[in-house]
This record gives sequence, C-alpha cells and structure tokens, in this order.
Amino acid sequence: LVLELNRVIIPTYGTVPDQQNQQNLHTPEWADFDDKPDSLFFSDGQRRIDFVLVYEDENKKMTHKRSDRKKQKRKRQVYESNLINNGLQLEATRSVLEEKLIFVKVHAPWEVLCTYAEVMHIKLPLQPNDLKTRDSAFNWFSRFFRVDENIIKPEQEFFTAPFQKEHLSNFYIQDKDTFFNPATRSRIVHFILSRVEYATKNNVKKFGINKLLDTGIYKAAFPLHDSSFRHPSTDPNCPSERYLLYREWAHPKNIFKLQPLDFIRKYYGEKIGIYFAWLGFYTNMLIVAAVVGVGCFLYGCLTKDNCTWSQEVCDPNIGGNIIMCPQCDRVCTYWNLTITCESSKKLCIFDSFGTLVFAVFMGIWVTLFLEFWKRRQAELEYEWDTVEYLEQEEQVRPEYEAQCTHVVKNEITQQEEHVPYTACGKCIRMTFCTSAIFFWILLIIASVIGIIVYRLSVFLVFSATLSQHINGTEAIRKYLTPQTATSVTASLISFIVIMVLNIIYEKVAVLITDFELPRTQTDYENSLTTKMFLFQFVNYYSSCFYIAFFKGKFVGHPGNPVYWLGKYRNEECDPGGCLLELTTQLAIIVGGKAIWNNIQEVLLPWVKNLIGRCSAAARAEKVVPRWEQDYHLQPIGKLGLFYEYLEMVIQFGFVTLFVASFPLAPLLALINNMLEIRLDAWKLTTQFRRMVPQKAQDIGAWQPIMQGIAILAVVTNAMIIAFTSDMIPRLVYYWSFSVPPYGSHSSHTMKGYINSTLSVFNVSDFKNASKPSSPWFGNQTTCRQVYRDLRYPAGHQHQYEHNIYYWHVIAAKLAFIIVMEHVIYFVNFIISYVIPDVSEKTKSKVKREKYLTQKLLHENDLKVVKKNMGKIADKIIKGVDSTFRPKAE
Repeated sequence: LVLELNRVIIPTYGTVPDQQNQQNLHTPEWADFDDKPDSLFFSDGQRRIDFVLVYEDENKKMTHKRSDRKKQKRKRQVYESNLINNGLQLEATRSVLEEKLIFVKVHAPWEVLCTYAEVMHIKLPLQPNDLKTRDSAFNWFSRFFRVDENIIKPEQEFFTAPFQKEHLSNFYIQDKDTFFNPATRSRIVHFILSRVEYATKNNVKKFGINKLLDTGIYKAAFPLHDSSFRHPSTDPNCPSERYLLYREWAHPKNIFKLQPLDFIRKYYGEKIGIYFAWLGFYTNMLIVAAVVGVGCFLYGCLTKDNCTWSQEVCDPNIGGNIIMCPQCDRVCTYWNLTITCESSKKLCIFDSFGTLVFAVFMGIWVTLFLEFWKRRQAELEYEWDTVEYLEQEEQVRPEYEAQCTHVVKNEITQQEEHVPYTACGKCIRMTFCTSAIFFWILLIIASVIGIIVYRLSVFLVFSATLSQHINGTEAIRKYLTPQTATSVTASLISFIVIMVLNIIYEKVAVLITDFELPRTQTDYENSLTTKMFLFQFVNYYSSCFYIAFFKGKFVGHPGNPVYWLGKYRNEECDPGGCLLELTTQLAIIVGGKAIWNNIQEVLLPWVKNLIGRCSAAARAEKVVPRWEQDYHLQPIGKLGLFYEYLEMVIQFGFVTLFVASFPLAPLLALINNMLEIRLDAWKLTTQFRRMVPQKAQDIGAWQPIMQGIAILAVVTNAMIIAFTSDMIPRLVYYWSFSVPPYGSHSSHTMKGYINSTLSVFNVSDFKNASKPSSPWFGNQTTCRQVYRDLRYPAGHQHQYEHNIYYWHVIAAKLAFIIVMEHVIYFVNFIISYVIPDVSEKTKSKVKREKYLTQKLLHENDLKVVKKNMGKIADKIIKGVDSTFRPKAE
C-alpha cells in the first residue's frame, strides 16, 4: 500500500514533469459526436464517461489578450497531461451547438478505481446481508405511501469493508463494470481532479479543478445525468435512474408518497440522501405537532365567546365608559376602550389555556424529534456505510494542502508534518474572523434599533394623520389603527432589511471561512454553518424578540413616560396586546421568506434555463449529446444544499421558539415542507447539473444548532406566556383579586378584570411636553393609564406607583417560568435517557459486519500464512529426513 501511495499520490503533488519543457505533453483523444444523444460512453461504446470538463477553445476566444490565452492554454494542457499520467483516459469532442466549446470526457479504468478506492478508504460490498429483518408494525400502513417496488426495486443490502486491493478476491465482485457504481466512480474522479497540478510559480504549487474553474480556464466540470428526465434512455443498458427519480419522486403527484431514499442516495450520494432523509423525517414529525396545534386553535375559537374579559371590553356599558390616555405626546388623542373590541376577540383565540398546553407539548415534541432523528440517523449511517467515515475516509481539502508551508512536530506521532500556519498565525486568523463576525452582528443590531426608531417616529405621523384621512369610513378605522399601520409597515421594512443584509453577509461569511482555512470539507462546512446561523439568528429573530420581550414593557406612565434616545417616547403594544403584533411579525417574515426562497431557488434557475433554450434555437434541429444537454443546465453552486438546510433550520426556529404566539405555525410549516421536498427534488432532477456525489455521516453542525434551539425554545415560550400574554394576570385576578380581601365578589370570577387592570390617571398631572392638544371627553378629569397597567390611582399616598396586584403578578410570572422550565427539562431528560441513540437492531448489524470483516480480511491472511508456513515446515522436515536417512547399500 505504501508503494502504491508513493506511486499515485506523490506525482500528484510533484512539480510539472519535464515533458512541459519538451513540448511533449499527453493530449486527449479526439472523436466526433456519433449522433447517439443518450450515450454515456466514449466513442468506442466501451469506456464509461465518469466526468466531463468543458472549456472554450483558446484560439477562438476574443475576450483576453493573446499572451493570456497562451498561458491559459498551457495550464490546461499541462493539467490534462497530468490527468493522463495519473491513469485517467480523456476524449475530447467539439460542441454541436457552439463551435468554440470543447467537451473533455474523463474515464477512470479499473486499476485507477481500485487504487484510489483504497486511498480514499471507500467501503465496498463483502457479502449480502444475512441478518433477518423484522417488519415494523406500521409497515402495513406505510405500504400505501411507498414507491412501487416493481418500478424502483429495493437495493440489496451488503456487509461492507474499506476496500483493499490485496483482498480483492474477498469482495463481492460479480461484474467489474458495476462493482463501482456511477456515483462512486464520479467521486473518485473528482478526488483526482481536485489534486492534479497544472503549474508551479515561485515554488508554490497550483492544482485542482476548482482553481481552474475560478480562473476561467475551464467553464464547467460535472458528472453526467444518466438520461433525460422526460423519457427513458434509448440505450437499453441504461437504467434511466434520473427519469425514475423524476417520475416517482420529484413529480408533484407524489406529494403524499414516501421518498425512495436508498435510490436517491445511490444516484446523488450520501450528502444529498441524508438531507432529504432529515427533511422527510422532520416533515413527518410535524404532522403530530400540526394536529395538536390545530386542536388548540379550534379550542380557542370555540371558547372565545365565553371570554369574560373580552365581553367587558366590547360592552358599551363597561368598555364604552372607559376613556384611555393618549399613547404619544401632543398629537395623540384620548380614545375609547371599545376600539380594541375586535383585537380582544382575536386575542382570545391565541391567548387561551390551549396555548399553554401547546407550548408545553412543543417543548417535549422537539426533544422527541431530535432523539428519534438520532436513531434514524444511526440506521442510515450503517446502511449507507458512513459509520467510520470521518475517521477513515475524509481527505484534507486541496486549498489547505496548498498552504502547508510550516513544519511542526505532531504530539502524538512525534513526527514532522506540514501545516498552513503557526500557532501565532492561527490566533491572528481567529481574532480577525471573530472580530468580523461581531462587527456584522452589531450591524444587524444597529438596523433593529433603526427600525425601532422608525416605529416611534412614524407612530406620531399615523396618529396625527390617519384618523383624519379615514374619518368617514368607520369599517376601515375599526381595523386600520395607528398601531396596526406602524406594525405592518415596520415588519415589511424589517423583512427588506433582513433580505439585503442576508445577501451581503453570505459573501462575507464565505470570505471569512476561506481565510480561516479549515482542514477538511466537513470542518469548512461546520465553520460556515456556525457563522451563517449566528448571523441569521440575530437577523431573523431580533425583531421578534424585541416585540415579545421588550416592546411595551418599559413605558412608564402618562405623567412620566420613558423616552428612547432622549427624544422618542417608548412605544406601547397594540391595544389588543403584543401577542397579536408578534403573530403579525412572524406571518410577514415567515411568509415573505418562503416566497423569496422559492423565487430564488426555483423560479430563477427555471427562467435561466428557459432563456438558454430560447437562445439556442438550433437545438431543435440538431441531435445534442447528453454532456451538452447537461452543460446548459444550471450549476449547483459550491455550497450545495447549505442554503436548503439553513432555510429549514430557520423555519424550525420559528416553529419552536415562538409557537406560543401562533399555534398554527406547525401546520403552515408542514404544508411548506411537503411542497419544499418536491420542489427541491424537481430542482435537482430537472434544472441543475448532477452534483458530485459526496459522503456525509450526519447533518453536521445543524444537529447541535437544533439542540440549542430546543433548549432556548422552552425558555422563550415560557416567557411569552408569562410576559407577552395576559394569562398569568388573569389567573392571579381569578384566584386572588376577584374575592376578598382584595376583591368584592363572593366567588372566583373574571368579572371586573378589565376595570381592575387599568389604573386611573388625573389629566391635570400631564406635563406640558406630553399634554394632548385634542379636546377632552366631556367633564371627566381622569383617564386610564397604559393598557393593562397596575398602578395606584391619583390621590393615593403612593400614586402612580405599582400596586400590590403588580407584585403578585410578577411573582406568579417568575414562578410559572421556573416551574414550566423545570417540568419540561425533566421530562426531556427522561426521554433522552429512555430512547437510545442507536437501536439494538443497528448495533447487531454493526457487530455482525465487524465480525465478517475480521473473518474475511484478516483470518484469511492468517490461513495463507499458516499454509505457507506449513509448506516451509514440510520442506524442512524432508530436508532433515534426507540428511539422516541411512544410505542404501
């Protein structure tokens, strides 16, 4: 193995061979297109195309100087020559539609595949799985939603082991052409393409297809789809897997069907497969949450007519006689409590006992989801041969290797190894990257503060002008209050700011992560994931946190209001409460985000492909090969499914963090995800080139991020119920302040709740800066203080200070948060302990596979050694016998 590594790997990183100076580079074979549009082979019909490189003929380029074109051509020729030196076979064909384009088809022979499969520690079949599988109790039900097994046949299960050429006979090889499936072949070829050198400048090696793509030497590099998605391949030997995926998975008619995950993994690789496995599992778990959420919502709808405090607000004899103090300085007027009648009815739907039950349920649901996903993920790790992937198989990134110029001693092996930076250099990089991240987070916070200032300033404008312009339209005045107008416009502006900052920061995060220079692709993606989510968390959730926990909490009272930045009076909640405003904010951000993402992810690639098809009008007249059809599809991008994960985890945060304000959130997420699965499948299958298949052991850094969200969700929902809703004040009134010694009712009741929560303020105590300019209602000398405020009335010895009811409510809120958190955390701990991360069935399979690996690969070696030793011993014995045997007379 060491000799093979030296023979294969060292030339990959060596200098450009002497052939460069001798003008004697290896060049690809040239062949004309054979008019077979579905062919996946070289012109000889024998060698399979594993990868395609596309470049523009340098002699026909008009955009660069002649000297630059010569340099580019030289680098390309050296690169292709080195690919041939590494055992790959190349065949070039000129484009059918564009004369200047040349397609270089790459084929990896059997020897190259075997050598690099061993280098990459790829696990391949040893023998068929002989463990009996027990059918689940739900199999009879799920079969109605599964893909027809006659169309997509189930994949045969094998025990596998890392490939070794010396043990070739022990592997399950029925046909050399199919032993390495197309996805594995493409991954091996991409591994070689990423590490072959094309130039050396100032003793710095330049290598890899990615850099050649970035500099424009090659226009594209991709593996081939195996057929059109519209119809099966005309080649009888082609399985037409792309067509089957579109028909049985990506087509909208399959929206209620289960996904063929093994088939997806076979075609696109483990990284794509595990994303769709996770998304499908998350969507299935949302069904339970959606059913409970709808039940709680219906409970609120059915009980809203029995909502006593809402009836008092709408009662003209109670709410109609309560005059409220202005909510801003000078321009705001006094207002009647009955204005809030409609919003109070809506609030009864969401601010009910059902919401409390649902918040507790979701705190437990999120733990069940994560624990059951761990079990499912462990099953996929075994079935898809990624159990020991990170330790054995993942290779160092080419960008990291290219910068390895410093020599350090490994503490474990005590041998020298090359690293890209010293300890001091690493500290400098980390300091710079951390500072950049904090700068952008502060920029987001600054934008949130700007939106708050907008809310405060525009509220004055709406208060002064809105009522004048809609004076004659009572129906509109009923709903379009200054608070509603301010909330909706601020939410729309917040959404636009979020999207703009999002676009800018995506590029900044990639630059920061590239500067960090992570060692492996998994490290790179985890680092980028952490940065992007931290930014997105602040970007998307900051406005929701402000409305839920800060707005209307620090407003003072009419005689002594609190001012923001010393100028703007701190804003109060909408008359219906901040809970409805939080729901509005969530609806606008989540809905707008879903529409924006669908436009960005689906509509734009479709439009680009449509424009490409229209511009190539000659395509309808000429037969176009498969590689050229795929070239005109959209590239998938360097980050692959990163943005799909990000979109879903952000949604997961909205569903869990603020679910107490909107029980229908899981239902909307369920509907969105059912569409998202098919849209992502349709996009991958029809609009994008085939991705380079990649291994993935799990969903990476998204798992700990979701665990962090799950812990935070318990706190946020407890605080929303305690501080944003009116549930706790109502309960305190019902049990303590409706009856003596504090109340006058003989039994526990909600009657009188509204009157007891609205403090009395004497209008003569207004300061000149905040005194309203509008006329006063009749001869009344008092108005009611800030909505749902609890203060002593004017004339009391502690006037305008918080009363005993307020302190009872605060104590009850804190007690509720502590109790709810501890109960849910305790239940979650029990669930985590009871549900193991790996099922017994999976453990048995792993043990069986390790036993077979040891038996087949190691014990066979011992048998060979024993056999050879036995022959040597027989020879020695024969030699001894012949030496001591008496001579014949």
